[in-house]
Amino acid sequence: MPRTIIQNATIVNEGHTFIGAVVLEGEKIVKVSAESSLLQEGKGDDLVIDASGMLLLPGVIDEHVHFREPGLTHKATIASESHKAVMGGVTSYMDMPNCIPQTTTIELVEAKHSIAEACSPANWSFYLGATNNNLIEVERLDPTTNCGIKVFMGSSTGGMLLSDDEALEAVFRATSLPIALHCEDQDIISANIAHYKRLLQDSLQVNDSSSTGVDLPLRYHSLIRSEEACYCSSARAIALAERTGANIHILHISTARELQLFQRGPVEGKKITAEACIPHLLYIDADYDTLGTAIKCNPAIKTAADRDALRSAIHEQLIDTIGTDHAPHTPADKEGGALRAASGIATLPHSLTSMLTLADKGCFDITDVVRTMCHNPALRYDIAHRGFIRPDYQADLVLVKKTDSVWSVQKTWVNGTLAYSEGVVNPSARGQRLTFARHS
Repeated sequence: MPRTIIQNATIVNEGHTFIGAVVLEGEKIVKVSAESSLLQEGKGDDLVIDASGMLLLPGVIDEHVHFREPGLTHKATIASESHKAVMGGVTSYMDMPNCIPQTTTIELVEAKHSIAEACSPANWSFYLGATNNNLIEVERLDPTTNCGIKVFMGSSTGGMLLSDDEALEAVFRATSLPIALHCEDQDIISANIAHYKRLLQDSLQVNDSSSTGVDLPLRYHSLIRSEEACYCSSARAIALAERTGANIHILHISTARELQLFQRGPVEGKKITAEACIPHLLYIDADYDTLGTAIKCNPAIKTAADRDALRSAIHEQLIDTIGTDHAPHTPADKEGGALRAASGIATLPHSLTSMLTLADKGCFDITDVVRTMCHNPALRYDIAHRGFIRPDYQADLVLVKKTDSVWSVQKTWVNGTLAYSEGVVNPSARGQRLTFARHS
């Protein structure tokens, strides 16, 4: 079988950076060497790639995307977004359940797997969404072939809001799988909306009935979906997890205050972990003035102090994973203000290069980028044989290059197949359903 030999690469893996070579055969990595000279000569049909001056990283695992299929395919599809994934060096993704119909049964989860099997060049998994009445589905979900459960503790999407303590506790006790949580307190959000509507009503001198359907300026978004709304919900989830022993992963932490709730240190052994998402690491609330609804997301972009605290928390190992919360919308969806414009940003193709750029600025190290985007998602979700550059692991790799201070993805391998190379996605590349090293 012909091999692929990637030599003279700057390999970033497991906290180390070194010049070396990696050999791929079939779906697997078969050798990793710190001495490229040992592997310079290919044999027969071997493909030898000179990666001098480039970084070779494990493929990115994004545990938080919204690919919109089924039911919202005018926004995006599993095919379109998985192609963007490999263009950005993302070799595996986990897709959220807020499509139409919502993915709240095992049958609907399997239907999405069938779609991905036919079109996705990246590896995939799909969350089961928890509701007030599908506990039996949560209990029946196979832990070896499914990534986890999604719980909305704020009404970022309709129909899956679990705000009742009894319902939440039932889900927390029903599964050992990771429970990915959207934490915002809906009562606080609703009170904030009413408060700022009253302020607008007073300033415009209008009566209650005429202001009922009024939008609010975009600058109110981070005041409505406030620090308090995020902190109270995250604290409540953690208290419940500590009481029940649940395995929870709180998504898109957006405030410095929430970081006080988490423990520093390696992800291994933690049952309460935190994710930060790309938008909260890049933007601050002042950016609404120039970027408008293009950066409107839930939870809202917060202050410069919050952004800087999140960046620091990556190196400090308070933040365990980096996701995108990739959520495409049409231009019409993004029209309006704090209440009417859709929340969600399409960040997937640029997540890795954005993080490498932040590392160049000294926000954290390149090894932190690889740990939070590649190693830790694999460890946190017990993904089998992925997330590291190791012999006998699946050959999910990305080659990146910096030209004039700008990072770009050059090549992406998925299970040993070159899925993306210099602007072109391989139309025949197909990923695999992720499997998990857990007891069934």
